[in-house]
Amino acid sequence: MRSIVAAFAALLPLGATMGAIGVAPPGAAEPPPVVSTDCDNPSCTPGIQPNVVLGSYCSNTTYYVFGVTDWGRLVFCGSPRRYEPRWFRSPEMHGIKLEGDLCPAMDGDVAQAPDGLFLTCVTKNGRSYWERGDL
Repeated sequence: MRSIVAAFAALLPLGATMGAIGVAPPGAAEPPPVVSTDCDNPSCTPGIQPNVVLGSYCSNTTYYVFGVTDWGRLVFCGSPRRYEPRWFRSPEMHGIKLEGDLCPAMDGDVAQAPDGLFLTCVTKNGRSYWERGDL
């Protein structure tokens, strides 16, 4: 009987180690979902709010700012001159893009980053690139 207990006690640390392989520690955050950047138009862009009323108030001008009216017009939540945000007609929208990537011949157009960040194409110093649209 003692030999069985001793053998089990000797194997216990090995079993505990093997059981922990491939298991995340308690409280570890899961990685965010991967969103493809192979999207060049609104139809494949996640998070677009349906049934928006053009000109009505909105709340988030930073993430997932796009919506569509009941007649199909693409709009975005913006705050010109720091007034209370409202839904406005959207410039041409180019789907999912990465902040800092080049956007030649798209100055003033908009996109959404994989994490939902609002992007706009700006030209500075002869270079066009995607920049935060809420600044």
